[in-house]
Amino acid sequence: MLPARATENNSLSPYRYICLPLVWLALSLTKAALAAAGPTPDAIRAALETAQPVAHTSEQGRRVITRDELAWFYAARGHAPIWSEQPRLDRLQEAIFELADDGLDPAAYALDEIRALGMRLAGGGTLAVCDELATSQAYLTALLHLSHGALDPAVLEPLWRSNGRPAPLIDRERLLMLAADSLDDIVAGFEAARPNVLHYRALRQAHATLRSSLADVHWPEVPPGATLREGMRSPRVPALRERLQAEGYDTGAGEPDSQAYDTALIAAVTAFQQANRLAADGVVGPATLAVLNLPPGARLDRLSVNLERMRWLAAEHRSNYVLVNIAGARVSYFRHGEAIWDMRTQVGRATRRTPLLASDITHLTLNPTWTVPPTILRNDKLPEIRQDIDYLARNNMRVLDAGGRPLDPYSIDWERPGNILLRQDAGPSNALGQVAIRFPNPFHVYLHDTPSQRLFDRDQRAFSSGCVRVERALELVDLLVEDGSDASPELVAERIASGRTSNFNLDRPIPIVMAYWTADVGEDGSPVFYPDIYRHDDRILAALRAPARAYAIMSPCASANS
Repeated sequence: MLPARATENNSLSPYRYICLPLVWLALSLTKAALAAAGPTPDAIRAALETAQPVAHTSEQGRRVITRDELAWFYAARGHAPIWSEQPRLDRLQEAIFELADDGLDPAAYALDEIRALGMRLAGGGTLAVCDELATSQAYLTALLHLSHGALDPAVLEPLWRSNGRPAPLIDRERLLMLAADSLDDIVAGFEAARPNVLHYRALRQAHATLRSSLADVHWPEVPPGATLREGMRSPRVPALRERLQAEGYDTGAGEPDSQAYDTALIAAVTAFQQANRLAADGVVGPATLAVLNLPPGARLDRLSVNLERMRWLAAEHRSNYVLVNIAGARVSYFRHGEAIWDMRTQVGRATRRTPLLASDITHLTLNPTWTVPPTILRNDKLPEIRQDIDYLARNNMRVLDAGGRPLDPYSIDWERPGNILLRQDAGPSNALGQVAIRFPNPFHVYLHDTPSQRLFDRDQRAFSSGCVRVERALELVDLLVEDGSDASPELVAERIASGRTSNFNLDRPIPIVMAYWTADVGEDGSPVFYPDIYRHDDRILAALRAPARAYAIMSPCASANS
């Protein structure tokens, strides 16, 4: 619950509750100190000296401004009060209000309370010490959340990190200096705090556009029923047509009440499916119906969740690196901070997930053999072999013992094969194609080529057992060799053409980040949504929208007045 509004006849008018983990809540301030005619430097210093320290992250994973950081902020100004002028409070209100377009809730940064304080100052009133400190806490926390994320990804959506790849640290001193330097132009300070990443800015604009249109948007619900296919008639068709038209899709010039699922309507459904990364088959089944019936507010929530992820990812950017979007099944190569190559991928299905990680690409395996992982051996290969032992020969697979020595497949009891290995020889049909791109991780995953090229044409591409299959993988190999090695890409191409299995080490390892986000922006600026294949979004949304009571405690001023 938000704090009660301050009233003009209450000179203290404390924030009764604040949707922030205020670090000074345990202060032992006396009523006499709180009743001072305005915050003095001595009162501010005393309040900060008696505050209790807190951690940088709350138990709920929310990032916090600590007592020491608040003390540094005031010490840099000689503990002089900051918020005793109404124009400055007005500019802070404006900046906090605009956080709505970043997917952050302005109420969580005490917008109503700050507005009430401005009204009190306009009426000739003064602020108490706790009002002063609470406003600074809201200001600093808003800047922290805007620049690095309101939530700690290590708690909500952690990346596994290889040795030498620690989690990016927040330069809190720099943040505090920005806050101090921006007091005369707070709106500009908030703009400077936003991630200076093109993807973030585009997603923010898409969020702002959708948010501004919500008041005028009505998307009728399509009733449930049998799957709609070409040539069918159904009383649900008019509602489907109306729903698509409401979002701007061209459903043709047919009669509005026609029950025919005709060609024009199928084309509109297909376009809708493509925009939402559904199977673009023009068939309205349960998956398409579920997305059709998502209210506009749910889409806005999706954008908010992914704006938070973009704030996390901004800290992962490197000059040269590979970035995989697992949910979107795409991979990009960044050179000098700019994406110069982007391609489709195939990622792990929901039951065999591709892990989120940050590592460094160290070497390439050219013309790789493939040792079948135990899970795939047990769940996929053994049933095939039991049905037809010639499966091994057709797929160029050899049977080995635990020491790597060949075994006669006809000598094995395939119902109880024991401790064996299956290894597929290099060649055109090898599951890893012509190259595997390797980086340290405990999940035994890597990027690789694949003979299953036709699957890249699917809109949903969660097919693998955890590794990432890359379309036109040899183009990525060229980029890695150009930036990570003193050798020429031609040399690597010659070694691939030889057909021999070998490793190629990079002189300069190239960072790789495999992350997860479910909303993007199309070339026309409109949002594109990917299926939440691993069902991560709800957890992040719940943390972003956690009720105030989950982390709000009564302020010291309220305690003193009670």
